[in-house]
Amino acid sequence: MKFDIIEPGVYPELIYPAYKSTVARGPKQPNLRIDALAPATRNIVATPRLLLPNDADLTVHGTSDPLGEKIVVTGRVVDEDGKPVRNSLVEVWQANSAGRYWHKKDQHAAPLDPNFYGVGKMLTDDEGRYRFVTIKPGPYPWGNHDKAWRPAHIHFSLFGNVYAQRLVTQMYFPSDPLFDFDPIFQSVPDAAARQRLVSRFSLDETVGSEMLGYVFDIVLRGRNATPMGL
Repeated sequence: MKFDIIEPGVYPELIYPAYKSTVARGPKQPNLRIDALAPATRNIVATPRLLLPNDADLTVHGTSDPLGEKIVVTGRVVDEDGKPVRNSLVEVWQANSAGRYWHKKDQHAAPLDPNFYGVGKMLTDDEGRYRFVTIKPGPYPWGNHDKAWRPAHIHFSLFGNVYAQRLVTQMYFPSDPLFDFDPIFQSVPDAAARQRLVSRFSLDETVGSEMLGYVFDIVLRGRNATPMGL
């Protein structure tokens, strides 16, 4: 899996002043390309042994059902030619339906859900497809500026064959009114690339009266790459 081709406007700026923390943590010097003497190729071996029971269902780890809207998210991970990326580890994490993470640093005034931890993982199949069940996350305040609220989103981590090939992105939901006001979403310069971060509702993936379906396809590089580094 190659992650080294970046089309202009697809990846966010490393320093984007409207996203205030990037000013302090962003690199002040130009990037350097380092040629490794020998590429590391054995760090990650994708195997079902990485997975625990129900890792792909974030709604079944408590003593009862979590609060909120139950949804299913599916899609394909492909390369720039549309070829499937098979047997690749995909991790997800998110806030609960009230917009709060199960993390000690998240202390904003929203309730924790004792039946929802907001983390999961899965492997892509032979068609590059993944699928997981979760609760639709809520928006949340994040203190970047006055009235700063993040749109509802799910974080995705994708691994190649080595740890250095990890990519991170975010999936958003259609027609969110917070898109225009969110500097993280807006940090991707190209408008068309930003839209590739937005999932689409799918009646085909909707499961009866149980949960609505959303599709989020991930393209790892090339002209239609999904923005990463968010």
